Amino acid sequence: MGWRPIWYLIWDSAKKLAVVYDLNTKEALGGRVERALDSIAKVVSVELPGRPHADMETAEKLAKETESADALIAVGSGTINDLCKFTSACVKKPYAVFGTAPSMNGYTSVNASITVNGLKKSLPACAAMGVFLDLTVLAAAPRRMILSGLGDSLCSSTARADWLLSHLLFSSKYRSEPFLILDRDEKILLEEPEALMAGDLSVMRHLARTLVLSGFGMTICEGSYPASQGEHLIGHYVEMLGSQERPESFHGEQIGVTTLTMARLQEMLLQQEKLHVVPSTRGKNDLIDHFGPDLGIACWEEFSKKRLTSGAAEKLNEKLEREWDSIRERISKVKVSYFTLLDVLRRAGAPTTPEDLHWPKSLYYDAVRYAREIRNRYTFLDLAADGGGF
Repeated sequence: MGWRPIWYLIWDSAKKLAVVYDLNTKEALGGRVERALDSIAKVVSVELPGRPHADMETAEKLAKETESADALIAVGSGTINDLCKFTSACVKKPYAVFGTAPSMNGYTSVNASITVNGLKKSLPACAAMGVFLDLTVLAAAPRRMILSGLGDSLCSSTARADWLLSHLLFSSKYRSEPFLILDRDEKILLEEPEALMAGDLSVMRHLARTLVLSGFGMTICEGSYPASQGEHLIGHYVEMLGSQERPESFHGEQIGVTTLTMARLQEMLLQQEKLHVVPSTRGKNDLIDHFGPDLGIACWEEFSKKRLTSGAAEKLNEKLEREWDSIRERISKVKVSYFTLLDVLRRAGAPTTPEDLHWPKSLYYDAVRYAREIRNRYTFLDLAADGGGF
């Protein structure tokens, strides 16, 4: 494999490597990786059973199974990559990843999406010593995984609008660099979704670059802020509280749909000439009743940090009175329109509605209304709720 000289440059001290995959990623690339690495180190094969989940229990099992290895090699995409980089951080071992699908933007980030006691969290993780992506392997990935990557990449627009809103309202940190480095590649994806789905490697290169650079953006900002805001909260809510019996969908497919919802909500609020918020009436017991005892308490710990008190609402209303015109003008300049995002997903053949994902309307309504309570990030979901929109 052509990556071997690069491998020696970045990493020549590991003598025993744990190669981690599942049945599908083993067939896609795992066998090739094992054979290639076998010539430079002792290889320990770790095949995760069934369809693995990125949760604390699985990460603990993976740590035990790879205890004798000097480093972990992930062969896969979202779940396997998250498990390996989180486990590596816990046991203080290096890791690298061979991507099998252009399905998500976590290859180069230093956070992992891990479920802890039922709550989806973004936890600190290892930076990969190397990220190896073969365009022909990516293009051969299942169609839905390519659509997933497209959906996950398009959310940068709504995430940027949410993050910028929080910055302008509360002076929270914000950086434009993560979005500037994506600009050229994102334009190609917006223009050529049909070519991407037809297997055009030049367009696949732009998707791969977008996903890799998005991960770098999260690393630059020391968190998932530029790539995960309201649209991800809605998806996390459905994943945590929805029935496990419904047909399974990929993360990026979900994010494509939730991105459309956020884009529409953002535009509705940005069209308002005046906004007025009221103190939150949701308390700890309300969250426990809604989410259940354990999850409700965990959500309250997050939500209580941003929950609007009477004093906070008064202060925010003063700011909205003074600055709302300039705030909505600045946000409108950096976001992609709802109809543009909808057109791209439709042309690619991606899901665009909750019904496409077999999500019940009542569940999705609750997700849009209550997902803001999962995490301490102020988004347009909060502005809509605090303004009486829900």
